Amino acid sequence: MHLKKEVKKMKKVCFIASSGGHFEQIMMLKPIMQKYKSFVVTEKTNYSVTNDNIPFYYLKQVNRHELKFIPYMTINTIKTISIFMKEKPDVVISTGALATIPMCIIAKLFRKKIIFIESFAKINSPTLTGKLIYKFADQFYVQWGEMKEFYPEAICKGGIY
Repeated sequence: MHLKKEVKKMKKVCFIASSGGHFEQIMMLKPIMQKYKSFVVTEKTNYSVTNDNIPFYYLKQVNRHELKFIPYMTINTIKTISIFMKEKPDVVISTGALATIPMCIIAKLFRKKIIFIESFAKINSPTLTGKLIYKFADQFYVQWGEMKEFYPEAICKGGIY
């Protein structure tokens, strides 16, 4: 019975990132994933991912410069609402980009914690997603000290690589 109470208290964490480098960065947090009830949300691509018993959910890959941007973001938002309602995360950790915005907004509307990690590739300028999420993230991390110019309240702990 004591064990059941502990399991109930364990936080559920959503790790969400778009594909490519953002996904690689979120997967660097795998040791954290294994400490909590976790699930991963990313964009569907042609490469395969091993999940080690961590549930994975896939969104459409989006690019703001494509004609399909608005329909794909709409589809992703609907999928994201479904994933959020099914999984009910306590915390959302994101490394960006576009596909992650709906999850962060939905989580904030439900008063869940948002932790955003600005891209390792960004040394001298902020990302569009970072600029948006910075306004309401509970914790915002940058991986380069130079980025504090754009995000003065951010936490800099160095790179996650």
